[in-house]
Amino acid sequence: MQGSVHTFDEHSGAGSVLLDDGREVPFTAEVFGASALRHLRAGQRLSLDLDAGGTAVERLWIVGIGDDQPIG
Repeated sequence: MQGSVHTFDEHSGAGSVLLDDGREVPFTAEVFGASALRHLRAGQRLSLDLDAGGTAVERLWIVGIGDDQPIG
């Protein structure tokens, strides 16, 4: 699944993404910390996994160039 960064707090590491269907879904500082990403900007596209209820991001990453090249 993919979405776009909606909010990101550099100090806390928490934020939210907008899914392609328009829903805003939050992610915690722990999820961001586990991603190995260092910074996010509004509008940036991310790949992500949601929790079972579809209400929070469990994992996020950026797909690199080429097959099987995840970043983060």
